[in-house]
Amino acid sequence: MDPEYSRLFFSKYDAEKLVAALTVFSQRFSHVPLSLEWNMIFINGLWEKMLQVPNIASPPVLSQWVSEGLQPFLDEPKVFPCLHAKNVSCETFQMIVAALNGIYSALPVEEQRDLYTGIKYYLIQDGSKQRCYSAAVPGLNSTAWFANYLGSFLEHATVRDLQLFGDEPTLQKFARDPVSIQKISNLTLLRETAVYYTSLLTSAPDFPLSRLPDRFVCYLNPSAVSNLSREDALSLAQRISKNCPLNLTRRGITRERAPSSLTTEELQVATALVRKFERFPPAVLRALGQAAVGLSVSDIENNISGEDLEASIPALGEVRGWSAEQSSAIVDKLLSSGYQIQNGQSLAKLGSLVAGLNGSTLRSLSPEVISEAIKLPEFGRQMVTLPPALKMTFVEKISSSVGHPAELVKYIPDALTAYVPKSLLVFGEEKPNIQDLNSKTWTREQAAMFFSDVTKAEPDFRRLSQSVLQGFTCAAANETDAERFQELAKVMKKKNVKLGEDQLSCLVRMVTLHGIPKDLDNYPRDLLLFLSPSDYAATGSCVQYFANIGKANLDVLQKESPRRKQLLLEALACLKIPGTQINEENAEILGRLVCDLGGEYIRNSGGNLLKHLSQCGSFLPEQEAAIRSVVSSGNTTFGPPVAWSALTLSELSGLIPLFDHSILQKVPKNALSLWLKNYAHDSPLSREQLATVVEELLPTRHKRADGCPPDKKITEDVLNDDLMPIYYTPEELRACLKNVSLENHLSQMLTYPFSVQQLAVLKEYLDEMYPNGYPQSLLPKLGPLIDLMTPKDVSKWNITSADTLAALLEKQPPDETASAVIKRYVDLGNALNATALNAIGTRYLCLLNATELNTIDSNSLKLASLNPSACSQLTKDILYTKAKRAFSDQRNSPAYYELIEPYLGGAPAVDLRALSKDNVNMNISTFVKLRKDALMSLTPSEVRGLLGINLGDLAKWQNKSPVREWVQAQQQSELDELHVGLYGGTQEGYINIVTPKFPSPSSAPLGPVAMMLHLLPALLIGFLMTSILS
Repeated sequence: MDPEYSRLFFSKYDAEKLVAALTVFSQRFSHVPLSLEWNMIFINGLWEKMLQVPNIASPPVLSQWVSEGLQPFLDEPKVFPCLHAKNVSCETFQMIVAALNGIYSALPVEEQRDLYTGIKYYLIQDGSKQRCYSAAVPGLNSTAWFANYLGSFLEHATVRDLQLFGDEPTLQKFARDPVSIQKISNLTLLRETAVYYTSLLTSAPDFPLSRLPDRFVCYLNPSAVSNLSREDALSLAQRISKNCPLNLTRRGITRERAPSSLTTEELQVATALVRKFERFPPAVLRALGQAAVGLSVSDIENNISGEDLEASIPALGEVRGWSAEQSSAIVDKLLSSGYQIQNGQSLAKLGSLVAGLNGSTLRSLSPEVISEAIKLPEFGRQMVTLPPALKMTFVEKISSSVGHPAELVKYIPDALTAYVPKSLLVFGEEKPNIQDLNSKTWTREQAAMFFSDVTKAEPDFRRLSQSVLQGFTCAAANETDAERFQELAKVMKKKNVKLGEDQLSCLVRMVTLHGIPKDLDNYPRDLLLFLSPSDYAATGSCVQYFANIGKANLDVLQKESPRRKQLLLEALACLKIPGTQINEENAEILGRLVCDLGGEYIRNSGGNLLKHLSQCGSFLPEQEAAIRSVVSSGNTTFGPPVAWSALTLSELSGLIPLFDHSILQKVPKNALSLWLKNYAHDSPLSREQLATVVEELLPTRHKRADGCPPDKKITEDVLNDDLMPIYYTPEELRACLKNVSLENHLSQMLTYPFSVQQLAVLKEYLDEMYPNGYPQSLLPKLGPLIDLMTPKDVSKWNITSADTLAALLEKQPPDETASAVIKRYVDLGNALNATALNAIGTRYLCLLNATELNTIDSNSLKLASLNPSACSQLTKDILYTKAKRAFSDQRNSPAYYELIEPYLGGAPAVDLRALSKDNVNMNISTFVKLRKDALMSLTPSEVRGLLGINLGDLAKWQNKSPVREWVQAQQQSELDELHVGLYGGTQEGYINIVTPKFPSPSSAPLGPVAMMLHLLPALLIGFLMTSILS
């Protein structure tokens, strides 16, 4: 439609009727995205009509038109140039922004962001800074610019955006305007923007911190507090304690920050405030509140008496972010000064300091003391910060003080739930309390223990939590009638329950038992991974089917598996994509299937796939090369790497591990630094992956350091700075570490993204300090340094507790190092108890030799969570015998199978036959890992008893070992009775002869004649048997 005709069309309608019609239109079709062309048509016509409305300049009238008429069409950012082309004045635009501000809170986040993008476009389109501001022009000289032209939309502005709106002096004027300060005090800015805005406010020496909005005290820079008096320091500390909570709300989403992960600025500000004082009586410690986290270990040991420390426990116990060294120093001093933990109240009083307790102290407390403390909700929440070994110890203590599972479930804090052994969740004849189970976060394996009990006890599945429902088992499903099962499956969809491959395979079989439902959209989306577009035909089109597949948990299927490859091929055919170029619309439909596209598709689709690819997690080599090629070309919406900002890196963070030096060297250094500072904390990247970015920020040529440069002295502030790695080359770090004590900062420092070369320097430092081996107190703090340790290093360590073993293995060192650590622990006479076994875990279980395995007590195995299915047959045999003994008291319980299942790879045939009578519905993945000799001796009838509803999965495995060999050993007539399509068994009247294999008498190959003679006995036997039988 021609713009002129658009204006003519809308001019025919009465203004009031037009607004009413548009309101109805917006309500009915809000879910339908309009094309850019149609947005332009509406804006062109409506704008001209709006200008003809009487009193349009008055805010109420304009507001009505914008919110009820124009707003739906302004969601497309590209229509804002229309306003610019129509010479919309700054005054009018200010009124439009004011009207949009009035409906801001009612808009979805995506619409808020789109509108902000359009507003920004209008304000920067002509390329000049300070648009709509001039100190010399009346009407444009207001410094309340942020409030007037951005308002609430400032929540979506990045630092780079602000810098486009004005130069630094002008932005400082805007930031300090009282109207803008009032407005901004009610907004939740992006973290980097909040830090920058705070610096704009506080950079002026005459700006009083009392004028700083309360929420911005959380983003102060240390320099802003350097000149405060003691009185002002304590006042600020109290505001920080009150206004900087653990939960940060960002863009409408509540993000949980780990309680121990304070930002560099928070730590440095706390340290600066603490430095105002030499002594710390209780009054000062109470007033410091959260800022007490700035206390150094030296302060704790030398400047606070034990008596003052005890008097300050209530205040110190509320402080979040204590390092391991700080909390240990406080607790050690308290205990050595006579503080006694005699009851639950005295233990709970420690609050966040409980992380400073060591395992031996905790084990020395009676179960009653711990049980009493744990019933206090505030203390239960402190469990989040504890190291895994301490959590396990708490669970052991709590479980020993309760009489039955329901009581354990009721009182165990949610932060400890994942550490409860499965064997303690067997309810038996006891009825579970559904409300208590729903209130906790269980693992899938834990929930499977009580899933059957729950489905029998709870008539309304809608009342079950997502966590409980993920324990779905085939055995429980088999006991549920068809109607209730359909209801259960639909509730799983509504609760967005995540299931594993075996669970989904069973669920599909049960859902489709009586045919494909016509309302598949009401069932868990992941079920579609096991169905086809034709199965979905009664529900919707193939495009809808693959749009759902794209949103499903594709990782349920192994990457490069035939099923995933088939799904991708069918999706490309459905979308009629003939070549290898995927547009944005199709990429949106493909969703996670984009992760399986080959390198040619990635190259030819340009930047259309990058955002989707950044969510993938892992790639094949050809995909990695293609992504690097696309990114290097710069032909994407993100532009060339040289133009990237910290926000760009944040959007592409999932791809950063793929970027090589040729890409990273082009990214502006300040963008990399800003990203590391403000975004890396929330990225999915590991410490090791972040270290590759750090290496790019260091000089490419490392000059040999002649002593530590004066400006690189390692101070308390530097040690508290998580960007410390980018300040030092390995040589500078080596030089500057001399005469510096790291003992009280090591655990914190080793969370920083040091490169391998820098870590090697830190190891050298420790080796020089402790030439005869590291002390046991240092071992739990080694973190990533464990990867650099050799078996010789480990042989010098005094690993005398399971807690220390757990801390060393927690960082998942290489197998050689882990094996040396475990050997050292055992050689020193330590038992492989439950804590030690859980520390070793499934990852390192296969490293244990037969001697070590035989020392394991069955009762310890009962409290451990292990799966030896990937280990040697000898390991599986030893552990099965022990597990069978450990769980013997549950042999007649339905829970027995869930407990023994991980160990069945070592079960003899006689035990498998017994299980075949118990309706266990064994998964095919467990079946194919059974002992070969045991599996081969099972009859088809016994296999039917074992697999139950999963019997059909045998057909998928009949051409793979060991099912293939088992099938060949059976009578075909017996296989036919299973009715699952197995073939290849022995026909009636025939015997399968397995050709014997004889060892060659020498390493030389046999000649043809010798080979015939070698096989002659077997051939004669076969001929004779055939003759006899015929």
